[in-house]
Amino acid sequence: MLKGFFNVPNPVNEPVKAYAPGSPERKELHAALEKARSVEVDVPMYIGSEEVRTGNKHPMSPPHDHKHILGHFHEGDATHVEQAINAALGAKHAWENMAWEQRAAIFLKAADLIAGPYRAKINAATMLGQSKNAMQAEIDAACEFIDFLRFNVKYMTEIYAQQPPVSGNGVWNRLEQRPLEGFIFALTPFNFTAIAGNLPTSAAMMGNTIVWKPAYTQIYSANVLMEVFKEAGVPDGVINLIYVNGPVAGEIIFKHPDFAGIHFTGSTGVFQHIWKEIGANIHKFKSYPRIVGETGGKDFVIAHKSANPKAVAVGLVRGAFEYQGQKCSAASRAYIPSNLWDEVKGYMLEDLADMTMGGTEDFTNFINAVIDEKAFDKISNYIANAKKADGVEIIAGGNFDKSKGYFIEPTVILTQDPMYTTMCEEIFGPVLTIYVYNAENFEETLELVDQTGPYALTGAVFSQDRYAIELATTKLKNAAGNFYINDKPTGAVVGQQPFGGSRASGTNDKAGSMINLLRWVSPRTIKETFVSPEDYRYPFLGED
Repeated sequence: MLKGFFNVPNPVNEPVKAYAPGSPERKELHAALEKARSVEVDVPMYIGSEEVRTGNKHPMSPPHDHKHILGHFHEGDATHVEQAINAALGAKHAWENMAWEQRAAIFLKAADLIAGPYRAKINAATMLGQSKNAMQAEIDAACEFIDFLRFNVKYMTEIYAQQPPVSGNGVWNRLEQRPLEGFIFALTPFNFTAIAGNLPTSAAMMGNTIVWKPAYTQIYSANVLMEVFKEAGVPDGVINLIYVNGPVAGEIIFKHPDFAGIHFTGSTGVFQHIWKEIGANIHKFKSYPRIVGETGGKDFVIAHKSANPKAVAVGLVRGAFEYQGQKCSAASRAYIPSNLWDEVKGYMLEDLADMTMGGTEDFTNFINAVIDEKAFDKISNYIANAKKADGVEIIAGGNFDKSKGYFIEPTVILTQDPMYTTMCEEIFGPVLTIYVYNAENFEETLELVDQTGPYALTGAVFSQDRYAIELATTKLKNAAGNFYINDKPTGAVVGQQPFGGSRASGTNDKAGSMINLLRWVSPRTIKETFVSPEDYRYPFLGED
């Protein structure tokens, strides 16, 4: 076997393509969309070396055109969960003993495949399956996932390079990073294809084998990710992709003695339930499982009286309404000083009037559909209740229609009550609630921001006053794991702003950083003494 201290290619963030009219990437993406809509795919589960088709088929449709069928996926049952666990455990010995540079090469190849031949296909799948416009798909399914793969490879080498700084005379101290003992369960959400790819691959990169269950509404693009993994050379059984009901999977996985950890992104309620299940079964596991989760957010924007009103307005409409507010980082509550409100409102209404809503295939549409009927009903119910509430006014949007697709207008609610429901509860849709505060009460409002609700994921302050920025940064230190100054609270970039929050928003293990990868290894310290002592006696035992 070759031996060497290998340097991996230095990662840089993947450039975001613009998809401007007449550009080659726009033509290629249009062609990929047309091709994807023209066929119905048959999506199997991928367990070990098998493509498993159960015959229990479920349709997949674009949220913005729910009568069109993109294909069907084969739902599994408890037997397939067991099969996937066994496949992961069976692949574990060979995978964890593969030289790290060989694992690195696989995932670097996957990054290049997505950057090149698969770029249009994965973007088209995300646009159709998850109703993301071209730009949102590009920054997610292509650029962010490419960045995860390349930067994680670099972080992996840095972790392996960490060694004890001191070895005494006659001693060599070493540190090795072992994969966890057992299998990892990756439970991934609908809203980011990059997250769906990163949760299994980050743990796999460190030598672990994975059982991966995506959200049903993301299976269409998850299938393309598996195509990439296979072409990149991920061995059979390392990443096993199953489509089963959540409780069915949990009943088996969270009682299995070889369960070694969960990598999760999803709702706070589900994560807390999982934590309880793991705790109840803690005596059954060979080791204490790693629990890594990023959950919900009720993300804020607060403007100081010195803020630039136009910048605040753009930060709000982009932060709240890109991808229909279905980002866990999306701005959903805002605190605007009374001296700026009229200007901010005017700019917002001007921008919202200019936005068009419709299918993702039409690149002129800024707003698309929410993910499914369940989400549509939940979000529209919040809007309907706001229309009837005292002290609450809908100043933009407020309409919704699911006859063709699950369309909800970008909706701005103005409330006189800073504790009104939509200021506190996570809605996960295109709804922004604004509270106008007395411009002289900035510090008191910071306390209100910090104390409203249980979450602490993202937040932003807009100000041209450095003392105000410093005050907000200090007062809100525990209110957001990702904090933005004079920018919207969305759009974290791998290698630049590691992402994650605390409180009810998760374990804050920072996807896109070395911190996350450290959760998927178990270090072993090795001390080697070259000449062993042969006398038990220490010098102090000698007589005076």
